[in-house]
Amino acid sequence: MGRYLRRRIIISISILFVILLILFLLMQFMPGSPFNDAKLSEEQVASLKESYGLDKPVIVQFFRYIGKMLKGDLGVSYSIAPNTPITSLLVNRFPVTLRIGFLSLIFGTLAGLTLGLIAAFFRSRIIKVIFNILTLLGIAVPSYMFAMFFSWTLGYKCNIFPMLYDFRSPMFSSAMPILALSLSVMAVIGQFTRSEAEDVIKSDYVLLAKTTGMKSSTIIIKYILRNSLIPVITVMASLLVSLLTGSLVIEKMFAVPGIGGLLTTAISSNDYSVVIALSFVYSALYIVVMLILDILYCVVDPRVRLGGKPS
Repeated sequence: MGRYLRRRIIISISILFVILLILFLLMQFMPGSPFNDAKLSEEQVASLKESYGLDKPVIVQFFRYIGKMLKGDLGVSYSIAPNTPITSLLVNRFPVTLRIGFLSLIFGTLAGLTLGLIAAFFRSRIIKVIFNILTLLGIAVPSYMFAMFFSWTLGYKCNIFPMLYDFRSPMFSSAMPILALSLSVMAVIGQFTRSEAEDVIKSDYVLLAKTTGMKSSTIIIKYILRNSLIPVITVMASLLVSLLTGSLVIEKMFAVPGIGGLLTTAISSNDYSVVIALSFVYSALYIVVMLILDILYCVVDPRVRLGGKPS
């Protein structure tokens, strides 16, 4: 396991380095400038670029940025909040987005596992129809449509949850965004779980365990659930990142002070430093999650060996 971790960390750092370089190159080809104020003269714009180091060659800017990043400095904002450190912009926003994304993933995963196992064990027509309807809606209907529905019913009509994010009760006011985002996760996890659980139930080792008189709860936990988790873990990384990126619209609808609003504002304002920093944060988060899930995959499935050798 140690050798695997070292190799994965080295690969992850290399990928992040390449991603950062690509982001820098893409920013150079984007139209416009962070200094689009019509009141600024060409001399003032040139002076601003010189003060921020934007007049240097791209490769020089890139390695300067790498050096600052190793010290925990993501640069400063050019236009949204001039000269404000980006870390200051993220310190309050990022935990909000991360909390909503992780809670949506956890809630959707637990609900999907439960639905998938129920559909696999109890094969009545009613359960099958209900399961198919729920998963079809979760996959086909966008999260913002669920958000609009919950906002109108649970927020406006029933007045159960606040319609906008409230700093005084962050968890309670995040209930509708979390619920809206978790439904797609529930649908995907539910389908994967049912398909895998049905195959495991029919396997020879489960039938053998039943004939030996093993308790049903033990069979479910030790054999069926554990083997059903393998494909679930495989898709969890992509689901988490899609939640974080897909929450941009949800954050706008519920006025959630996350990084989604900051990213859209930075793109519209051509604030390159903020766009690069946020894109890098998303990429780093995805790679870290993939690394964690790879480790979990090896733990859940003991047949997996790294490089063909015991870990």
